[in-house]
Amino acid sequence: MNAIRFSKMHGIGNDYVYVDADAEHVQDPAALARAVSDRHTAIGGDGVILVARPSVGCAADARMRIFNADGSEAQMCGNGLRCVAKFVVDRGISAANPLRVETGRGVLAVRWWRGADGLVSEAEVDMGAPILSAARMGVRWGGASNDDRLVGVRFDQAMWREAIAAHAARVGSHADADLGWWNASRTEPTATLVSMGNPHIVFWCGDPDRVPLERVGAAIEHHAFFPQRINVHFAAVCARDHLRMRTWERGSGITLACGTGASAVLVAGALEERCAHTADIDLPGGRLRIEWDAQGGSVRMRGPATHVFDGVWGGALEVCRGR
Repeated sequence: MNAIRFSKMHGIGNDYVYVDADAEHVQDPAALARAVSDRHTAIGGDGVILVARPSVGCAADARMRIFNADGSEAQMCGNGLRCVAKFVVDRGISAANPLRVETGRGVLAVRWWRGADGLVSEAEVDMGAPILSAARMGVRWGGASNDDRLVGVRFDQAMWREAIAAHAARVGSHADADLGWWNASRTEPTATLVSMGNPHIVFWCGDPDRVPLERVGAAIEHHAFFPQRINVHFAAVCARDHLRMRTWERGSGITLACGTGASAVLVAGALEERCAHTADIDLPGGRLRIEWDAQGGSVRMRGPATHVFDGVWGGALEVCRGR
C-alpha cells in the first residue's frame, strides 16, 4: 500500500483525518477510517474526511466525503465542513469566498475569515433548511405518518427501559435498567427529531453532564425507530440565547462537538419555543454560534477551524487488512 499524506484538523474538538483524495490513492476509505481513528494505536479521530474535486457537472469548488470511526459513511458534518474550507483555501486549491462544497446534503456555501497568520481561522456554514418530516428523516416512529413533525413527542421512562433492554439483547450484554440518571439529570419525557442532512434526536434535561452517554447513547442510536441509526443529544437551556449540550454521534460514539447536532438542537429549541432563533451553544469542545432564519429556512453555523499537524500514514492499514 502506498503511504498516504494527511492533515489532522478539528472544529472545537470534533477531529478528523483529512486527505486530499485527488493527490492520494485511497482504495478503501472505510477501512482507512477504521484503521486511523483509534486514539491509542493510530492517529486518532472521529473519522476520515476526503477532500476532492467536485463531481462532474456539480457547480462547486470542492467535494467532501465523511467516514465515521466505524467506517460508515455520513452525509454531513458541520465542524468537518469548516475544516474542509480551511484545507482548501490554505492549500491554494480555491480562494472562493463563499466556498461552495459538494456534500451528501447537496452543495453548501461556506464563508471564511483569515487569522493573524494569514490562514483560515473561522468559518460560517450555510447548513440549509432543517428536514422535519418523519419520512424524509428515514424515521419509523410508532403512530407517526410520513408528513408528521416529531416535535415534543413522548419518550418516557418505560420507553428508555425498552430501548436499553433491546440494545443489551442486540450486543449480548446485561441490561442495566437503573434510571437514576434520568431523575438526576432531570431529563424530560419527550424528544424532538430534526435532520440536517443526517438525523438527530434531541432530549431536553436540566444537566447534560449527569447523563451516562456511554451507556445510553448506543441504545438510542440503534433503536428500532431509526433504521439508518441516529445522532443523540442531551441539551439544557441556560438562557433564551444560550444552550448547552452533549452528543453521541452515530458511528463514532461520544464526541466533543457536533455542528449538525448543534444546528438540530437550536431548531428543536426554537420549534418548542424554549430558545430564540439565534443562540450560542456550548459543547464540551467549545462554542458555536447558530442562527435559524425560520422564514427563509436556512440554518447558519459559525465557529473555528484548527489545523493540528500533517503526517504520512502507511503500513498499518496493510496489517489491518491482512488479519
